Amino acid sequence: MSKKAKVSIAVTVLASSVYLSGCGLLSFGDKEKIDPPQDVSYLKEGEKVDTAKKEGEDKETASKDEAVEKTVMTELYLIDKNGYVVSQSLPLPNNESVAKQALEYLVVNGPVENVLPNGFRAVLPADTQVTVNIKDGKAIADFSPEFNNYQPEDEQKILQSVTWTLTQFESVEKVELRVNGYPLTEMPVNGTPVDESGLSRNMGINVDTSGVADPTSTKPVTVYYVSQTDSKTYYVPVTKRVSSDEADEVKAVVQELIEGPGYGSSLASDFTGAELLDDPTLKDGTVTLNFNEAVYGSLEEKMVSEHMLNSLVLSLTEQKDIKGVSVQVNGEATTVSKDGEAVTEPVTRPENVNAISF
Repeated sequence: MSKKAKVSIAVTVLASSVYLSGCGLLSFGDKEKIDPPQDVSYLKEGEKVDTAKKEGEDKETASKDEAVEKTVMTELYLIDKNGYVVSQSLPLPNNESVAKQALEYLVVNGPVENVLPNGFRAVLPADTQVTVNIKDGKAIADFSPEFNNYQPEDEQKILQSVTWTLTQFESVEKVELRVNGYPLTEMPVNGTPVDESGLSRNMGINVDTSGVADPTSTKPVTVYYVSQTDSKTYYVPVTKRVSSDEADEVKAVVQELIEGPGYGSSLASDFTGAELLDDPTLKDGTVTLNFNEAVYGSLEEKMVSEHMLNSLVLSLTEQKDIKGVSVQVNGEATTVSKDGEAVTEPVTRPENVNAISF
C-alpha cells in the first residue's frame, strides 16, 4: 500500500483537476473573494509610508513562518465515536523524535487531550511510556508495562492504530512491538498473534469480513467511506475481503465503493446508482474509469459528487501502481466546478488525510 506521508500523488480528475486539501480534501473553483482589511498605520517621525507597510508585512510573514516551523502535521490513528480507527492529521510540536511523539499522542490522558477532535478518543492505556527505534525499515516500539492495561475490545484497534501511525513515515515499512524490552509474539489480553517479522499495513484496518464464508479464498482491499461527527465530514478506511479470483483490483475497489459499507453501518458511500460502463484501464500510473451519469451529484450542473470523488481518489491510490485517477461519464470527459467552468490546476493527493488546523 502507498505511503501517506511525504508522498505526492498526481490525480487527473475528469477533463480537469481539483485541489485536494484539508478535511474536505477537494476544493472546487476559485476561493471566495474577501475584501482586503482597511489597515491604519501610525508612522514614526520621519518614517515613510512604504517603509512602515513593508515592516508590518515582514513581521506578519515572519510570525506565520515561525508558527509553521514549530509544528509538523502528523497522522494520529484515533478511535471515533463509532469505534473505527481513523486518521486525524494534527499539527504537533516539531521535534526530532516525530515517530515517538506520534505514539505518545495516542495515549489516554496524554498530550493529545489538548487537541483531541470531538467524537474521538485516544488508543493506548493511560500512563503508557514508549521509545521508538527505527532501523532498516523497521520501527521497534517498546512500551512500558502500562501498555497491557487495555480493554479486550480495543486489542485489534491498538494493533491497527500503532501500525498505521508509524508506517506513515517513509523510513518505516514494518513495526515490531515490545513491552519492557521483550518482543511480543501475541497481544497480552486477548492473545492476538503478532507477526514476529513485523506488522505492516497489509494487516488491514477496520477489517470487515461480513458476508465472507471462506476468508482463505479472498484477498484484502482497503476503501474509504464517509463518516460525520457534528458538522465535520471525514473519511474512514475499511479493509474488505474480495474474491481471490478477481484479477482486477481496481474494479474490485470500485465495486466495493458502489456496494457501500453495508446495511446498518454508520458509514456512507456516495455512489447510489453508479455503474462502471467499461473495465478500468491503467496507463502510465493513471487509471481511467467510465461511469454512468449517476456519479453526478447534480444532474443539472453535471457536477461529480465531492464525496464520491474523494473516496475514489483515496481508495484507488492505496494501490501501489496507481498515481492518478481519471473519471469519464458515458465515455466522455466532463468538468468539475461549482460555477460550471473547468478547473485546470494540477492536483496532488494530500500528504495527510482528514487534516485539522487550529
